[in-house]
Amino acid sequence: MRRPPGPMTLPPDTHAEVPRTRLERARARLATNVGHGLPISIGLILVISIVAGVLAFVFLNSAPPTTLTMASGPDGSAFRLVAEQYRKILAREGVTVKIVPSQGSRDNLAQLANAKARVDVGFVVGGETATGDAPRLVSLGSVSYQPLMIFYRGKSRTLLSEFKGHRLDVGLEGSGASALAQRLFEVNGIKPGDGTQIGHAPSDVSVKALLDGHIDALFAMSDSTPTATMRQLLRDENIHLFDFVQAEGYSHRITFLNRLVLPRGAIDFGEDIPAQDVALVAPTVELVARDTLHPALSDLLLEAAREVHGRAGLYKKAGEFPAPLEHDFPISADASRYYASGRGFFYRTFPFWIASLIERILAIVVPMTIILVPGIKIAPAVFRWRTESRIYRWYAVLQHIDRDSHQGPLNQAGFDGLLHRLTHMESAVMKLAVPPAYGDLLYDLRGHIAVVRKSLLARRPAD
Repeated sequence: MRRPPGPMTLPPDTHAEVPRTRLERARARLATNVGHGLPISIGLILVISIVAGVLAFVFLNSAPPTTLTMASGPDGSAFRLVAEQYRKILAREGVTVKIVPSQGSRDNLAQLANAKARVDVGFVVGGETATGDAPRLVSLGSVSYQPLMIFYRGKSRTLLSEFKGHRLDVGLEGSGASALAQRLFEVNGIKPGDGTQIGHAPSDVSVKALLDGHIDALFAMSDSTPTATMRQLLRDENIHLFDFVQAEGYSHRITFLNRLVLPRGAIDFGEDIPAQDVALVAPTVELVARDTLHPALSDLLLEAAREVHGRAGLYKKAGEFPAPLEHDFPISADASRYYASGRGFFYRTFPFWIASLIERILAIVVPMTIILVPGIKIAPAVFRWRTESRIYRWYAVLQHIDRDSHQGPLNQAGFDGLLHRLTHMESAVMKLAVPPAYGDLLYDLRGHIAVVRKSLLARRPAD
C-alpha cells in the first residue's frame, strides 16, 4: 500500500550541496519530479529525428539550384538555337540557363565528362561514346533525329564506298557529322592513306568550297545545314543529295542509326526539291546530364523539350519527342519517372520557387514525423523501464548478500565483509532519485535491505 502524502524527510545526502544557480535548481527539481530517464529518452528521440531530417535533406539535394549550364554547339547552329529556346522557357520558371558554346556533340560530351568543367546538361548525338567511358552521365531521353546529309558534285553515286579517293569535308572536329562520317568510313573500307582527303572546315567555308568545286563532297548534320543552305546547294545542277539506298542495312548494323526519308518536294515544292524521295540515316540527339542533376531541373528540362521538340516536323510526328530511347547512356531514374507519370505534383500545381520550398520542408518534416510519432508513444514505456531497472538491479546484489550470509556458520571476517557490502549498497540506494510515482518501489527496496540487515545481524558470530 502506498503511503499517504505528507511531509517527507530528505535523505541525508540531499543536503550535502545546495544548488546555487537557477539552472542547477531547475535540474534538481526536474530530477526530483521526473528523474533523469524521461528527458534522456525524449532527448534521444529528438536527436535521432533531427539527424534523420538533416540526412534526408542532404541526400535528396532538396534545394533546387536556380541556375543551369548547358553545352550547345557553334554559334548559329541548330543546337545553339534550340538552347536559346530552352533558356526562354526555363526563365519563365525563374531558372537562369547559361549557354556554353562548343564545337558540337563530341565537345559537349567531353565537357560533361570533365569534372572540372561546370556543365550540367548538353546535346549529344547518339553513338558518340560507350557508357563505360562516362559512368557519371545519364540521359534524359532523345529529343530529335539528326539526319546526316551528303552533298556531292559530279555523277550520281549509290554507295558510300564510291567516295574513296575523293576530297571530302566532314565538318569541324568534335562535331556529330565528323564522328558519324568516321564510323561510316570504317564500315565502307575508307581508311587514312588510301588517297581520300578529309577536311574539317566550318559549315559556311565548306559550302562555298563545294559550290566552287574545291571539294567533291560535304558531310553535314541537319543542325548545321539550314533549309536555305540546302536549297542553295540543290539548285546547283552539279550538286546532288546522296540517297542512302542501304539505309535499312546501316540501321541494323549500326544500332544507334535510324532510317529516315526526306519526301519529294519537302525542301521546295515549287521547284520540286528534291525531285524524289531520298533515304537518309540519322542518329537521335540525346539530352545528356550529369547524374547529380536535381530532379526538379530534370522535370523542367523535359517540359521544355516537350514544348520545343513535341511539334510535328520534317522527320517526326507530333508528340514523338522527347522519348526514353536509350543508346549510349542509361535513362535517369528521374526521367523514367517523368515519362511514366509526368511532372511532380508540387511542380505542376505551384510556381517553381514555392514547389521547391515545399519539397525542402517535407524533406525534413516527413522523416522527423516518422520517427517522432511512434517515438513519443513508446517514450513512457522506455522511461518506466529505465526507472524500474535502476531499482531492480539492486535486488540482484541484495540476493547475493543474503545467499552468502546463509552459506554455513559466519566467522567475524565474513560477517564484517557482508555487513560492509550491505552498508555500501544501502548508501548507494539512498542516493537514488526517482519520480514520486515510483517511490513505492524505492521504499520497498529499502525495506528489503532492512530485512536482510536484521537477518544478518541475527547471525553475528559470538565474541
